[in-house]
Amino acid sequence: MSQTKREHVVSHLRYLRQELRVMHLGIKEDGLFPEPGELRGLMAQMDALLELVEGNTRIQSNSEAA
Repeated sequence: MSQTKREHVVSHLRYLRQELRVMHLGIKEDGLFPEPGELRGLMAQMDALLELVEGNTRIQSNSEAA
């Protein structure tokens, strides 16, 4: 994975981790559940990261097989 893609993924993962931490604390301390839209947004971001990582893995796997 190129350095800029790696930095992009790390940055997104840090953001997602922070958002999930805030949601967890809200549930734990206040009993408040996040809005469905918030959860859908985080899931969409996680899917995008997965596609980015898997896409790169597939490219590496194909080049290694050659």
